[in-house]
Amino acid sequence: MAEQKNPQAQPELSLSEQTRIRREKLTNLQAEGQNPFVITRFDWDATSQQIKDNFDAMEGKPVKVAGRLMSKRGMGKVSFCDLQDRDGRIQLYARQDEMDEEVYKKFKKFDIGDIVGVEGEAFRTQRGEMSVRAHNITLLSKSLLPLPEKFHGLQDKELRFRQRYVDLMVNPEVKKNFVIRSQFIKFMRNYLDNMGYMEVETPVLNTIAGGAAARPFITHHNTLDIDMYMRIATELPLKRLIVGGMDRVYEIGRIFRNEGMDPKHNPEFTTVEMYQAYADFHTMMDIAEGILAGAAKEINGSYQVEWMGEQIDLTPGWRRLTMVDAVKEYVGVDFGTITDDAEAVAAAKAVGVELADAAEKTWGNALYACFDQKVEEKLIQPTFITMYPVEVSPLTKRSPADPRLTERFELFICHSELANAYSELNDPIDQRQRFEKQVEQRERGDDETEMLDEDFLTAMEYGMPPTGGMGMGIDRCVMLLTGADTIREVILFPTMKPLDN
Repeated sequence: MAEQKNPQAQPELSLSEQTRIRREKLTNLQAEGQNPFVITRFDWDATSQQIKDNFDAMEGKPVKVAGRLMSKRGMGKVSFCDLQDRDGRIQLYARQDEMDEEVYKKFKKFDIGDIVGVEGEAFRTQRGEMSVRAHNITLLSKSLLPLPEKFHGLQDKELRFRQRYVDLMVNPEVKKNFVIRSQFIKFMRNYLDNMGYMEVETPVLNTIAGGAAARPFITHHNTLDIDMYMRIATELPLKRLIVGGMDRVYEIGRIFRNEGMDPKHNPEFTTVEMYQAYADFHTMMDIAEGILAGAAKEINGSYQVEWMGEQIDLTPGWRRLTMVDAVKEYVGVDFGTITDDAEAVAAAKAVGVELADAAEKTWGNALYACFDQKVEEKLIQPTFITMYPVEVSPLTKRSPADPRLTERFELFICHSELANAYSELNDPIDQRQRFEKQVEQRERGDDETEMLDEDFLTAMEYGMPPTGGMGMGIDRCVMLLTGADTIREVILFPTMKPLDN
């Protein structure tokens, strides 16, 4: 029997009329004692992909499948439907004389979007399409709202992100991003576990927001009558564990920052932070490269990825470039030959980089501003930018060769930062002084600077070993691996502005 198309176009009903009809159908079913919502389980034994992958062995054999009806064709004595389950879609073939007459009659009233359980057998139609010949179809859940129009689907991005459940139903390719996300996190866990790291959990609510330069979300604990902060990083608790003797730790978790939203930023996002005693930032570079390159090869089968219109080569052996050398190469200013703050500020100004705050007019801030404004946008292929000024690295160990700089790197791919790592500062006296400078900035109105964490300083005074630490943005790593152009495509439920009532 060849697949049939509906010979006559049906008059288009309004959304409200379609909804009314579906509710009437439910009411009638319930009145007949056939309420689909009382069914508690359906023991399926195959998915659409399992049937297709093993069709030669399964052809003619009994199968039970379950999923959502995505289309209906025919509906005379022979009907064709597309059933969508967790793996994909498979065609259903239903013939009146091969089913109980009452079952087929009820099935004809099912709507697109209804969830059904099907008992039948795997077979191939005359056109060669792998299908399930239905012997019994059970309505497991009634869809009271119609799915988006067949040919245009759900294309409005705002609506897609607000109603991800519908997005996943009608745009099955969207699920691939989240499969890759899950695979990436699994790969990363295995990578770190195999290196002897231990996964831990640290508090989301804290009395001090520390570990990053960011504006926190503030809440209030009623019993203690104190304000508390959603964490902006996991760094300081994890370093406390290093002090306590847990030499290799990592945490994958949600971070919350009360900042703007754009294609690369969401107020809540996911990071992995890791700390390894007796290691430095070079160790962290190797780990970052190993995780991202290894994940690309295992998940996508290649070191080559396309992201934001660029062909990116993740083959190991990524470029490592100091910030001084990067500014010299891309901007033409050699801060390595400049020793005076005023000269550095003047050199920055000469290339169009202004430092407004008098307290920020230092060699280090001038170097960083030139990099931030003139270089970052030019970094396409994987590049580790190393040796950051101490002014912008309050938790990082100074360079023995130049105390104005720190042993820090950020990883840039396609002008996006994907990782940030240090040879961690373990001098409690130096750490206190840097915290105090951050407090001074905070008092001048910069509410994104570090708060002074006395307990963390106490921990450091007990002695912290030389340590390498790194944070990676999981969402951006997944964007890279999937080619997504916005972070909202890789977060299942991104933050959205409420709709006007």
